[in-house]
Amino acid sequence: MANNQPCREDLPEQIGMIMVGDGRWAKKRALPRKYGHREGAKAFRKIVEYCDKIGLHYLTVYAFSTENWKRPKDEVDSIMQLLEQYIDEAFDHKNESDGVRTKFIGDMSALSPVLQEKIKRIEALGEGKSGLLVNVALNYGGRHELVHSMRALAEMVREQKIAPEEIDEAMVSDHLYTAGQPDPDLIIRPSGEERLSNFLIWQAAYSEFVFMDVLWPDFKPEHLEEAIRIFNQRHRRFGGI
Repeated sequence: MANNQPCREDLPEQIGMIMVGDGRWAKKRALPRKYGHREGAKAFRKIVEYCDKIGLHYLTVYAFSTENWKRPKDEVDSIMQLLEQYIDEAFDHKNESDGVRTKFIGDMSALSPVLQEKIKRIEALGEGKSGLLVNVALNYGGRHELVHSMRALAEMVREQKIAPEEIDEAMVSDHLYTAGQPDPDLIIRPSGEERLSNFLIWQAAYSEFVFMDVLWPDFKPEHLEEAIRIFNQRHRRFGGI
């Protein structure tokens, strides 16, 4: 769905979304966990379409963490298959979602060669577009991201391109996976839990958090609108008065 709507003044610049609760959704229905992930994928597509419709600029979703490899192999395989399906469907509907861009953030080296190639293709499809940017955090961890940034800066010091005392917050940000993007104004976590779970820990320094008691497969545009309403009721001082 191409976004032809003017940007709403009440929207954050970027929203982060921690997609959790698929397994519990399935368990409540006595279903295998993969069915929860399947319904979670449907919720994700609906939210992306809605964010594009209302004129959001950036959406970052937590799809698979560096810790999620500890899950049973069949569950991990199911999640990876759903990601491939999402990319394939994005190609099938590329003319209907002309403005939407997709970027994957995280360590892609652990993924299958097939999935890595599909990721490259879908990212290339968004080149030159200026609509909603969807960051899919895949094999992602906030601490791992910081280590990645520190190593890049350490290499620059080793090559004498910069001096250690020149390193500042801007340099760190410039070597994160989200370099060049605004930090999330709002981070939403459904499922009734209240923690970041290693998501955007540098970028979230001044984010507003909204925790919602709804499992991700049941998350709908009206829940997103409620979170935006809560966000707009808060007074963001950024350390001032």
